[in-house]
Amino acid sequence: MSALLFRSTNGQSPAVNLREAFLAGQAPDRGLYLPEAFPRFTPAEIAAFAGLPYHEIAARVLTRFTAGIIPDATIAEMCHDAYDFNIPLELIHDRIFLMRLDQGPTASFKDFAAQMMSRMFGHFFQEDHREVTILTATSGDTGAAVAHAFHNIPGTRVVVLFPIDEISLSQRKLMTTLGDNIRTVAIDGKFDDCQAMVKRAFTDPALAHIHLSSANSINIGRLLPQSVYYFYAASRLAQPGEPMAFSIPSGNFGDMMGAVVAREMGLPVRKIIASVNENDSFPRYLSSGVYEKISPSRNSVSNAMNVGHPSNLARLVAVYGGQMDETGKIHRQPDLAAMRRDIFSSSINDERTRTSLRDFWNKYQILLEPHGVVAWQGFLDWNAVEPLGNAPAVIVETANPAKFPEEVEKVVGWPPDVPAAITAALAQPEHHDRMGADYDQFRSYLLARHAPA
Repeated sequence: MSALLFRSTNGQSPAVNLREAFLAGQAPDRGLYLPEAFPRFTPAEIAAFAGLPYHEIAARVLTRFTAGIIPDATIAEMCHDAYDFNIPLELIHDRIFLMRLDQGPTASFKDFAAQMMSRMFGHFFQEDHREVTILTATSGDTGAAVAHAFHNIPGTRVVVLFPIDEISLSQRKLMTTLGDNIRTVAIDGKFDDCQAMVKRAFTDPALAHIHLSSANSINIGRLLPQSVYYFYAASRLAQPGEPMAFSIPSGNFGDMMGAVVAREMGLPVRKIIASVNENDSFPRYLSSGVYEKISPSRNSVSNAMNVGHPSNLARLVAVYGGQMDETGKIHRQPDLAAMRRDIFSSSINDERTRTSLRDFWNKYQILLEPHGVVAWQGFLDWNAVEPLGNAPAVIVETANPAKFPEEVEKVVGWPPDVPAAITAALAQPEHHDRMGADYDQFRSYLLARHAPA
């Protein structure tokens, strides 16, 4: 069977297979990889997911992309090994459910992708026998998930950049306490500065001798595993062929693109609700057709979504027939009418976030955290203009409330229970490097770390 090919959203790089796209992270023309065509499931194949555990659904989805690159049996083993935690689907009311993606090792949805990525990277390293440096920018949870997944994986070094003033203590300590092959760098700037520095490093000739790759959602290997939990939710909550609505807290738009991938693979989806915080570049674009990134990004209590220019918008625009480059310039408009039909987006400011968190607890006795609250409020905004009726819907909760104890306690009056993994990390000493939002300084940092011994 011939391997699926992937093309850059910028259209100036040759098509590559998944292995090449995975290891490169970003395409040479600074675009993001997408499959030339999405493999599709039949309705009967999707209906069969209802009887399968999560790891088997993951294997069936991912082998559609890895065929010809990694043996199906190897992918099945990776999925069985990676997904040893629960994915609760908690009833809110009627047929509206909360999907908690916070049961993994770092209490974040990022664990779903990072755990599979580390295993796939390890597989490729065994074939190549070469060391790879994983560069990652984080606005909160990605860094911890990647650091844990790649900790002491042979053949890998990890460098995580994070904005020093915009992540919580637990988010930080889950990655700054590991050491070994994990290095973390606090940047005196915003997440967008971190992301821009990482992207620039990939195309810097001075770093060409270092084998760099990415574990951010710019990497197609991050995106594909994030499509699986939408299939899983539908298999448990919807009747065969019944479309579902998904409300997803959206920052860099990787999680939302996971839902788009699932839909393109044949999953019936009524609406994708991309709920954002005060970084509202996407809802404004969806409304006006004019894209204006936000620089600098706005700091909100839902800090993992403090992204002024989401990288994955380039992929979304490409799915709808357009072209957006890495700077946010649109060279060819997508089919905006179709995008508006399929996707709804609203911006939830901090005041609405806090009010909604309190109201949700008082009404349903379910504790959310700031990102899940943004998804809930975005769902209410959509439901007010396009009523759900009796259809099923899922609100995506992307992190454990214990990652934001001060904010949660400020709103509901008591601190959330803390998972064991976070308790252990908080008790450990940490170490991180620090620098300004200066690319030349970052380049020197990487060169010094990769200098011959």
